[in-house]
Amino acid sequence: MGYSKHSELFLSMELSIYSTVISYTSMASEQEVAAVGRILINPKQDLTTRFRALFTLRNLGGLEAIEWISQTFVDDSALLKHELAYCLGQMQDERAIPTLETVLKDTTQEPMVRHEAGEALGAIGNPVVLDLLKEYSEDPVIEVAETCQLAVRRLEWLMSGGDQKGEEGSDGNPYCSVDPAPPAQKKTVSELRTQLLDERLPLFERYKAMFALRNLGTEEAVLALGDGLQCSSALFRHEIGYVLGQIQHPASIPQLQAGLERDEENAMVRHECAEALGAIGKEECMKILERYRKDKERVVKESCEVALDMLEYENSKQFQYADGLLRLQGEQ
Repeated sequence: MGYSKHSELFLSMELSIYSTVISYTSMASEQEVAAVGRILINPKQDLTTRFRALFTLRNLGGLEAIEWISQTFVDDSALLKHELAYCLGQMQDERAIPTLETVLKDTTQEPMVRHEAGEALGAIGNPVVLDLLKEYSEDPVIEVAETCQLAVRRLEWLMSGGDQKGEEGSDGNPYCSVDPAPPAQKKTVSELRTQLLDERLPLFERYKAMFALRNLGTEEAVLALGDGLQCSSALFRHEIGYVLGQIQHPASIPQLQAGLERDEENAMVRHECAEALGAIGKEECMKILERYRKDKERVVKESCEVALDMLEYENSKQFQYADGLLRLQGEQ
């Protein structure tokens, strides 16, 4: 993830909008939450409008917001359902656990949706889900299995007090995201790149290098992360796309473009590359996304539509991306 698990989407914008919406959204009434929720669940609404409603609910939080988000898992858009799960994880509200457990167990859901549900259970951080995650660590869908393995490792890290003591000698996370792994201890970019790309290491250790490189955010770190788009795990490549979207560094554009353009690439990876290009927000990104907004893969097509909306936001004077309440006011 997002923000951007999911999020993946738009966590790269979290700092820029969260402080501006918190005082406003904290005063939202139950009726206003319901009005935004009805936009989210309405398949006749544009997907971009529904995404903005989703992130409004994510920022509002609370049981009513969780219930509206949970209702929407019957939708036929895998991209939207993936983002629903991502937002529930980032909210870190234990009341979302039953919904996420149901989604993870539901083999009729798309792999990218089940994967995001597993990651969200790890993000919430309650060890009550540990046995379930261990069970699905052996799921026949490799992206789901790897996600649950990472979530197990994260819960074990939390249970050992990792979030209290932090990773000694590591840089903090400037993006306000709840990540699948903590950042590695401070090392050179070269050392972190070696750890990132070493496929003999457990995925959790490689993710730690990934988030350490993201937190550095230099051009050298960005180029090292981009090399991860050649690794064998689709889940790993998808997370690389996510963190490059968070960093928003133009040096990653060529590698993200190549990832989006590979027709044989996993759609989950192509979707993250598209959203990362939208987060970067440059004119050349818009041209790339316009070419793929009618892609034969629905999740890629929809990701380009949402990314173009995000790109428009990045280049506008709009007050906030998660503007569901403001839109309601405008309609009154």
